[in-house]
Amino acid sequence: MQLDELYSLYLQHPSIQTDTRKLQKGDLFFALKGPHFNGNLFAKQALDLGAAYVIADEAQGPGDQRIIITDDVLTTLQQLAGYHRRRFNIPFIAITGSNGKTTTKELVHAVLSSTYKTYTTKGNLNNHIGIPLTILGIKPDAEMAVIEMGANHLGEIEGYCRYAQPTHGIITNCGKAHLEGFGSIEGVRRAKGELYDYLKAHDGTAFVMSDYDYLNAMSSGIPRIFTYGTSGATVTGTVYQSHPFLEAAVKNGNGSLIIRSSLVGDYNLPNMLSAVAVGRYFNISDDAIKTAIEAYQPSNSRSQLVKRGSNTIISDAYNANPSSMKAAIENFAAMPDNNKIPVLGAMAELGKESVKEHEMLIKLLDNYPWKEVILVGGDFEHTNHAYRFFKTAGEAKEWLQQHPVTNSICLVKGSRSMQMDMIADVL
Repeated sequence: MQLDELYSLYLQHPSIQTDTRKLQKGDLFFALKGPHFNGNLFAKQALDLGAAYVIADEAQGPGDQRIIITDDVLTTLQQLAGYHRRRFNIPFIAITGSNGKTTTKELVHAVLSSTYKTYTTKGNLNNHIGIPLTILGIKPDAEMAVIEMGANHLGEIEGYCRYAQPTHGIITNCGKAHLEGFGSIEGVRRAKGELYDYLKAHDGTAFVMSDYDYLNAMSSGIPRIFTYGTSGATVTGTVYQSHPFLEAAVKNGNGSLIIRSSLVGDYNLPNMLSAVAVGRYFNISDDAIKTAIEAYQPSNSRSQLVKRGSNTIISDAYNANPSSMKAAIENFAAMPDNNKIPVLGAMAELGKESVKEHEMLIKLLDNYPWKEVILVGGDFEHTNHAYRFFKTAGEAKEWLQQHPVTNSICLVKGSRSMQMDMIADVL
């Protein structure tokens, strides 16, 4: 079947599913496969559950005209997304970076949605499957689209851009994340810079955090650049207050606009300013920008502040790398409380630098007086420290249940693979 014919079927059944457990009657089921699953094996089940058609790349038993065989299901999904993308003549804003891209995406979406019909990535579906699904979820009434792009290897962002075709882009930052795949900070910058490369080649616009010299250099040559930062930018802002939540003073003509967010940590200032910059660029009023950002409530263990009994928990347990860990620890140390407990899970995907980076975090922790420090898993085990250590989050959870924490403020942070959210639930 040709791509245009498949697209006609999609227009008749504009809901795509890759998991039979979530399938609704009339969906198109794309039978994706990977190292540990094979959607082709569920083709008949998908039809029995009400799928209109199944797109597969392996025949399963007798033929059924509702099963469309392609060379590769994932490639077909991405090509279909590209075909759909080309039907729109609206801004497509791509967001990538080492830290803060999901929070930035949510804030940008909140601001744009105040004025425009805006579609965006759900959760963190920011990979080779999530991005095409996000694009194919965009309806004809769209006025804006915001696409989050994650990557842990060179060439991934370049590939996403081929079918997402962004008109605008944001790189939040380039830090020490996924070093196992990127090899070095220089590798991170090359990989994230693939978004800038696309914008340079396709008459695009970049929103650039001007405080970061490397982003100024990387973005050189992009036709239109709209800057934000703490000074010397088109949109400027500074931390007005950061405890318990971030408040920013954003320059507004001769005065300033105070935005009071529900985000924890002054490291969220660039994320907030990027959303202000996007709003200003697309002529959204200051009042609407302020209202949208102030209404945003972080979720999914991203800079969340939770009160439980006599404790306050800062839950930032979705993701961790050396850059975000350092920022979180320093911000936590600056908070005005004497009963602070960092509960830190090990960082993942750091390759040969892993032990060294965990040792640097230990040295950072040593600089401050803590009520207690709890470390969990990974290469924390291979560092020299005097803190309480557990091999797994489950072991730490069990200990905390037997030794309840009271009258404390706790920072819970770690890579998603460490399952630190289960610890946040018992503090």
